[in-house]
Amino acid sequence: MLELAKQRARDIIGAYNVEDRFQVLTNDFEGRDQRLVSKEDALNRIEEIRNSPASRNLSKVLIRQQQCLNTGKQENKIAFVISDFQENVSDLTAFKDSLIDVSLVPMRAVQERNISVDSVWFENPVQILKEPANLLVKISNRSNEDAEEVRLSLRHDGQTKPVGSLSAPAGASKLDTVSFNILHAGWHEAKLSVTDYPVQFDDDYYLSFYVAERINVLAINGLQPNKHIANAFLGASYFHLDNADMRALDYSRFSNYQLIVLNELPSVSSGLANELGTFVQNGGNVLVFPAQTADLTSYNAFLQSFGAGNLGAFEPAPRQASQVNTEEFIFKDVFLNKGANLRLPATQGNFKIAPSRGEYILTYRDGSALLAKFPKAEGAFYLNAAPLNEQVNDLVSNAEIFVPMLFKMAIAGTKGRQVAYSIGKDEVLEAKHQVSASGETIYRLSRQPDNAESPAGTKQDASTGNEFIPEQRILGAKVLLTPGMQVRDAGWYRLHLMGDSTLAEYAFNYDRKESDLRYKSDESLAAGLPGNIKVLAQNAEANFSQVVDEQERGIVLWRWCVVFALLFLALEVLFLRLWKV
Repeated sequence: MLELAKQRARDIIGAYNVEDRFQVLTNDFEGRDQRLVSKEDALNRIEEIRNSPASRNLSKVLIRQQQCLNTGKQENKIAFVISDFQENVSDLTAFKDSLIDVSLVPMRAVQERNISVDSVWFENPVQILKEPANLLVKISNRSNEDAEEVRLSLRHDGQTKPVGSLSAPAGASKLDTVSFNILHAGWHEAKLSVTDYPVQFDDDYYLSFYVAERINVLAINGLQPNKHIANAFLGASYFHLDNADMRALDYSRFSNYQLIVLNELPSVSSGLANELGTFVQNGGNVLVFPAQTADLTSYNAFLQSFGAGNLGAFEPAPRQASQVNTEEFIFKDVFLNKGANLRLPATQGNFKIAPSRGEYILTYRDGSALLAKFPKAEGAFYLNAAPLNEQVNDLVSNAEIFVPMLFKMAIAGTKGRQVAYSIGKDEVLEAKHQVSASGETIYRLSRQPDNAESPAGTKQDASTGNEFIPEQRILGAKVLLTPGMQVRDAGWYRLHLMGDSTLAEYAFNYDRKESDLRYKSDESLAAGLPGNIKVLAQNAEANFSQVVDEQERGIVLWRWCVVFALLFLALEVLFLRLWKV
């Protein structure tokens, strides 16, 4: 079909004159195509067109062509769209420019049976070392027939194993769960696959994810460490707790932690406030339990940097929490029965948290906050209205609240990382900014062979994959990468500096937009179109140049005039010779 479409494009160009100018545009939207070229250059550009993973809505294609045509001085602006006109990309009515004549050239494709792996995601936001991981897989049957015994397999860390088979009703999707064990820390590569013919570009779904060796938590103590915080993490080997005195802090180590707890500090210095602001900005989480005798001036200056309002004076009155926000990440999916009567914390005194843009997680009966969350950049700031001292706050006695609260706050900063990206979309990748041993700061992405056996984190050889330098921008402690259309093949791409090991790994998949193989008929394509958009349904004609010529110039009638003139002249001579008066 691509070769036939290229021939149609040649025929269209052949129907015009040498002095005309052309734009040859593909879904890649390359910069070199955003200009008008000669007839010869247009034909040469058509020869260079190859298969591409890019997928665009046709209205965006026409807008892109409109931008180019409007830069020229030509009065006649004509666009030809050669496509199979799949239903989910043919939004032609969204194009509103009536000054451009648009001709649609349908390429008729056979609607094939197609089973696609549409998306894959983890059941839990963070994967834990030596613990089972559950992947949720969405598989769609794009045909009009039920699909039976569709085989599903998982490739993880170089090994492929069958998962089982499933059935998908006609025109419907189905969710399945795939479980596997995580045996090592670091970056992991995985791929979910179905066996399906003849359309295969959407049979594989690549993903990558990172498993930390442990989650580090730092408790900064005003007086002495809180034994209840230590006990909460004692039975969870995946978490590691460090205690530090507020008077002897090493700010350079803050980046090693995912959660920092301020345990009843009498005041917050400006230096600590600045460092915690940077920590949260870069994706960390901070939990604050103010001291009963806290210096409100220093605390309020600290809180304002997070948009957390002010603390009012300490009020020594007993109060009972009455509501827990189970829709927020901290307590979401923690309780099997949300309607159960949980024993919520009670306090013997608290600071008043001024109303602000924060999200309440634990709420008193009067609607004021016991625990509030204030998102900032990549991280979050959590403020508790009461000290952690068990004589004032019995939160530590409510294990069903206190323990999951600490655990989820510790992992909350890692929940947003995508496991996969789509080729052709304007994806922005993030990674921690580093400098190589040689001082190199130019990041590179290299595609890994699908049969690679080397685990992530090993030294990379540029010859093992297609390596390129993405557009990159350093922003504080992270680097933002924009691969654009440099990623053309589905698979795993590792990020590294020259000579260094893998810094991050990203998985790319082909856009599933074209997995739905339903096409518009000529009648449905023409329905509702404005007058400047028409369908050239004669795409089966052998001489398509003549079709275009007649479309643009009308049917040439002078030849018929000459024929009829000669015919009538012959008849007149014949009548003069044979007619007898």
